[in-house]
Amino acid sequence: MTSFTKLKKTSSVDKLIKALDSQNKSYSKDDRYWQPTVDKAGNGLAVIRFLPGPAADGDEAVDFVQMWSHGFKGPTGKWYIENSLTTINQDDPVGEYNSTLWNSGVDANKKFVQENSKRRLSYISNVLVIKDPGNPANEGKVFLYTYGKKIMDKIKDVLPGARPEGEYPDEDEVKFNPFNLWEGANFKIKIRKVEGYRNYDKSEFEKPSALLDGDDKKLEDLWKSEHSLNELVSAKNFKSYDELKRKLDVVMGLAGETGKKPQTARAEDLGEGDTITPESTDAEISAAVSESSGSGKKPSLDDGDDDFADFAKLAN
Repeated sequence: MTSFTKLKKTSSVDKLIKALDSQNKSYSKDDRYWQPTVDKAGNGLAVIRFLPGPAADGDEAVDFVQMWSHGFKGPTGKWYIENSLTTINQDDPVGEYNSTLWNSGVDANKKFVQENSKRRLSYISNVLVIKDPGNPANEGKVFLYTYGKKIMDKIKDVLPGARPEGEYPDEDEVKFNPFNLWEGANFKIKIRKVEGYRNYDKSEFEKPSALLDGDDKKLEDLWKSEHSLNELVSAKNFKSYDELKRKLDVVMGLAGETGKKPQTARAEDLGEGDTITPESTDAEISAAVSESSGSGKKPSLDDGDDDFADFAKLAN
């Protein structure tokens, strides 16, 4: 037992610093990922360049990968935040459980699936950050960027031949491959708060131009510095069906009778930058949800996906 005399003589803060360091390391942020910052009003601006499939993936390289995820709060008050095995074409316990709820014929069960436990789709690409006013230190660096449907739609809009059947381009429209180093274009991310929701409608591509002035040596070095995308969707980086099923049972109280109805707290309640991981405590998650939804309105997620993707990518 520490004596009062010893306590009085101890002036070192080493023990305190060690404890704080340990606390900070409990959440290990993946520095490969980047997201634009927003101000207190919910507005943000950044400029990026989408990059082609990385050299690290060889002949199997792709410009983007899709990630399906689930994030919801169960009747136990616990959270389920995991990537879905359907991403790699395997059966997923949440998908099976959702089918059971949907086919039950109970409206409350269908509503829970629609508002809480359905899959969320996000996309991941390598990008070069051109301008990041919120964090200039990121400029000139390559990151993984997770984005949702709205931004993917803008990519499709400029791709040659990607227009839906029956729609015709305007004469002034310029079509190009956004992932091309020489003929692509910078992308301006403009985030606005519209009626309490995050909105990406003003985001747009600039005119096509060669990246890094078309210097092949610099472009090759940049290409080789990209992060593997195929690694992200490798089966080894997903939890097994049994692991996910055990987690689902705990969250939904399926291992025992709880007598509670599903709660309606949704993954959408989480805002940009919330550091929520599968290891986060219920109190930490609840605090993040409370803070982000304090205005009484739920933040936009790039038409339901973008911020959730940033949130769900942490579920490894």
